Amino acid sequence: MSRTILIPALAVVALLSACNTGSDFERAAVGGVVGCAVGEIIDDGKCVTGAAIGAAGGALSNDF
Repeated sequence: MSRTILIPALAVVALLSACNTGSDFERAAVGGVVGCAVGEIIDDGKCVTGAAIGAAGGALSNDF
């Protein structure tokens, strides 16, 4: 079950990391929302952890 959810979640993260428009704050906000959703889907109750990782990834996505 988790593998079927993991692949679309990775696709969403890859698409968001390709987004270079907007400010760091906007990308961090989107990354935090998506990270929270992924954290809840993959491991129930890990919204805050997923949001922190997603926000960091979103804010740093234009630096790569």
